[in-house]
Amino acid sequence: MGGAPNGPARMVVVDVTGKVRRPGIHRLPAGSRVTDALEAAGGVVPGANLRGLNRARLLTDGEQIVVGEEGAPGGGGGSGQAGAGGGGGAGSGTPGTTSGPVSLSTATEQQLDALPGVGPVLARHIIEFRTQHGGFTSVDQLRQVSGIGDRRLADLRPLVTP
Repeated sequence: MGGAPNGPARMVVVDVTGKVRRPGIHRLPAGSRVTDALEAAGGVVPGANLRGLNRARLLTDGEQIVVGEEGAPGGGGGSGQAGAGGGGGAGSGTPGTTSGPVSLSTATEQQLDALPGVGPVLARHIIEFRTQHGGFTSVDQLRQVSGIGDRRLADLRPLVTP
């Protein structure tokens, strides 16, 4: 193969999880988009909820893309799974550098921790809240999480989705 310094052979490594045919780690050319990662994962399974997933967004190295983990957005969301249990050792120093909004209902502790003003303790509080309440139906529910006041909610509002 050889690493020709002139060639644009840079890759991004992403973890595609949730309702896709082949979840797991996928290597894609730098400049790829979320839709390319979904294709690499064998496509989305029928009926998966893609609401809040910006398929046109550019991928960043080391990110995780979670597809439709909480079921339908309207009634009948069910109990869902409380988190994906993020395994360690992916080698990514700053995993939360994403260019799209973070889903409060599916984000990992590391993704939440990377949000401005949210550290590891507050990220755990957010995950505990969503576990106890079956996810988030509104960004305003963040106000009910211990440690989030009006100012922090205002800062987070444009960066997150339910």
